[in-house]
Amino acid sequence: MHLSTLDFTVVAIYGIVLLVLAQWVSREKAGHQKDTKDYFLAGRALPWWAIGASLIAANISAEQIIGMSGSAFVMGIAIASYEWMAALTLVIVGKYLLPVFLEHKIYTMPQFLEQRYDHRVRMVLAVFWLGVYVFVNLTSILWLGALAINTVTGLELTWALLVLASFAAAYSLYGGLKAVALTDIIQVVLLVMGGLMIAYISMNEISGGAGVLAGFGMVLEQVPEKFDMILSKDSPHYVHLPGISVLVGGMWIMNLSYWGFNQYIIQRALAAKNAREAQKGIIFAAFLKLLMPVLVVLPGIAAVILAPDLSAPDKAYPEVMKLLPAGIMGLVFAALIAAIVSSLASMMNSISTIFTMDIVKHYSSGTEQQLVTIGRVVSFSALVIAVIAARPLLGNFDQAFQYIQEFTGFFTPGIVAIFLMAIFWKKATASGALAAAIGSAAFSVGAKLWWPSLPFIDRVGLAFVLCAALGMLVSRLGGGEDHPDAIEYSKIDTSTSAGFNWASVAIILILTGLYTVWW
Repeated sequence: MHLSTLDFTVVAIYGIVLLVLAQWVSREKAGHQKDTKDYFLAGRALPWWAIGASLIAANISAEQIIGMSGSAFVMGIAIASYEWMAALTLVIVGKYLLPVFLEHKIYTMPQFLEQRYDHRVRMVLAVFWLGVYVFVNLTSILWLGALAINTVTGLELTWALLVLASFAAAYSLYGGLKAVALTDIIQVVLLVMGGLMIAYISMNEISGGAGVLAGFGMVLEQVPEKFDMILSKDSPHYVHLPGISVLVGGMWIMNLSYWGFNQYIIQRALAAKNAREAQKGIIFAAFLKLLMPVLVVLPGIAAVILAPDLSAPDKAYPEVMKLLPAGIMGLVFAALIAAIVSSLASMMNSISTIFTMDIVKHYSSGTEQQLVTIGRVVSFSALVIAVIAARPLLGNFDQAFQYIQEFTGFFTPGIVAIFLMAIFWKKATASGALAAAIGSAAFSVGAKLWWPSLPFIDRVGLAFVLCAALGMLVSRLGGGEDHPDAIEYSKIDTSTSAGFNWASVAIILILTGLYTVWW
């Protein structure tokens, strides 16, 4: 299937508008040159709507749209737990974790670890995140995005990779985080509109034109097994989403790591005008997360009825897109491209921030402008490496989303243990943190080899407990005294506005209703 001339026109208009707008919002006043605060943290002046939109635009990419739809095709609505539990995680991050990071006025998460522990911890985590961001996250965004372009337009995968990479570079290299964040409101609006359109048209197609509600009712009747939020042990997909563990087990560790301690995500909140603005942005993002399964998961379930003989689950979303009429197809395709390039640009900026501010700045005394130039070179270099590595790393996986989750699950237990000890336990030491980091890989690989039947989310939860215990033991053996740079958490202002509190209650009630209906 190929796009019509009208579709290409819609996509071209989107691309031109985005590029022009990105350059316009990135402009500087006469006589002012971008410094590191401008390039990496948007001058610490982001408003709440830009923070919330950018959090979602960075998060929702081909990895979610293509990968999660593919997982929904296989296992149904249970995969939506990643989205709905993330909404509650965002509330916790905004209330209890973000104020600590804002108090320390950091650029990067490794920088926070140096302030709390020592330079060794900063370097170890900086190198780790650079590796994961380049060879897991950036490659997955590129590969799944190229797969979508190939399915919809027929463009060869290598050319699709190059088109995405070139567009993302042109869009973000000059302006940095400011260019990305201040244009992400357009990306999110387009993403939501496109997602709602494809959900509407797929449901209407299933009902034979009788409407969305009729179509959804038919889906419930024809594939009821796809609407189990909490999978039982006899489910073939229990190994990926092990029942109640998605509510009280290892998924919390995955979500806290991603939304609370992940440079790629938290960088937007670090760029806020102030704590209140950051918290408003986080609540905005939390409500958008509640909507995401309608945009991403529902089309994957619809594909079970509309295209049951797919050669690979990750082709579910692109196949459902084929139902769209000319013009609408272009708009939805533009929304998909919007999600991909925004995530690419966000990841590139986070890679350059960590490399420049955590590694280069430590070993050189370059000027602010020289550091910005290095940041741009690093962004471009990371993109080139990811383009080269994408096909060898991901070309043989049917469900890339599950591959990404399981791979990151080897390391997230240690990351969460390190940060939680840093924030809430005064006796945590650098040696304890490093022991937890090393233990994360060791415990996870050991469990994978010697307890292969253990679902990976349960493995994440078990590894977290072991990492925390090891970190605390090593810290105790180091003397058991309060660390000189320990955080006085009682002195951190974690108060929130009435609006934040009421919105949090609404999110909890909505989640309770969703899980009650589809338990």
